[in-house]
Amino acid sequence: MMLTQPTLLLDKAKCLANIERMATKAKNANVLFRPHFKTHQSAEVGSWFRDYEVECITVSSVKMAVYFANNGWTDITIAFPANILEWSTINKLAGRINLNIVVESIETIQALEKQLSNPVGIYIKTDTGYGRTGVNAENYETMQMLLSKLKTCKNLIFIGFLCHAGHTYNTISNDEVGQIMESSRQQLLALKTFMANDFPLIQLSYGDTPSCSQFDNFEGFDEIRPGNFAFYDNMQAHLGSCHLNDIAVAMACPVVAKHAERLEIIIHGGAVHFSKDQISINGKPQFGTVIKLDGLNWDTNHKIGHIAKLSQEHGIIKVPTDQFEQINIGDMLAILPVHSCLTSNLMGEYLTTEGKRISML
Repeated sequence: MMLTQPTLLLDKAKCLANIERMATKAKNANVLFRPHFKTHQSAEVGSWFRDYEVECITVSSVKMAVYFANNGWTDITIAFPANILEWSTINKLAGRINLNIVVESIETIQALEKQLSNPVGIYIKTDTGYGRTGVNAENYETMQMLLSKLKTCKNLIFIGFLCHAGHTYNTISNDEVGQIMESSRQQLLALKTFMANDFPLIQLSYGDTPSCSQFDNFEGFDEIRPGNFAFYDNMQAHLGSCHLNDIAVAMACPVVAKHAERLEIIIHGGAVHFSKDQISINGKPQFGTVIKLDGLNWDTNHKIGHIAKLSQEHGIIKVPTDQFEQINIGDMLAILPVHSCLTSNLMGEYLTTEGKRISML
């Protein structure tokens, strides 16, 4: 198959190996494996998880929950603060499947209790240090207020506390990732202990790919919700969560120009394909690792350079002199993305290394 334009390639074998590794890890630790499907957003890729006994999944929107429910998934958590404007769709979906949603305010609880007629599982979004959203794990007063309200609700069924330790992405060492995971664990366990008399069956849901990839101890957690691990990416390799060879997606991009005086290769592949997420190497931004492409396959032992700059459609690749001469206008290069979730979302479909097109939400 001849490629002519930016195309997101997917190596199924690598993806399956990543899924199996995480599923085995969760099984050995005796925790529920509820993978986040926001990375691949594909019914077909999602079906691959079933071979590893996955029955419960996580998504990031009501729309995504409906999509996967329509494709046979019957136990779904929407791990994003509930949008009360979507109450009608939430209610219909809760009438079809076991649906869990996330709340963090009295206003949301009151609005949903007033509108919903079908029971919905409720997690309280808990902030263990990331600082994005959620109730601070040590704010027991607010937690008690929310739980007091939930106790009076008919269709909002409190399950437990849910957190995303996204601050692991700002770390520079394995030790730091471990410290964040342990801090999150202790905060959630303390919260569970504090509320145990009124809610003895509290569940703790933990999500984050770096820590779930780098560590095996999930003691105290009832479920884990990693997502990016299915594909991995440059960011995860930079953090030490995987090796470059574990990355299951690569963007194939055509070379459209060369500038010898700057040792720069120009590709058709920009922010509209990759996003502008970056990693910093020696103080300089990098937007993807460039690798030789052989048909629909890539070999991480044949690195060419890195994307040094991105504009909307252009990617500028810095390469050493010996590599510059070996690349021609019209060649296709493989780029391992910095953030596979955003790249997948932007591209909207995959082409497997076996030549099969796979659609997405």
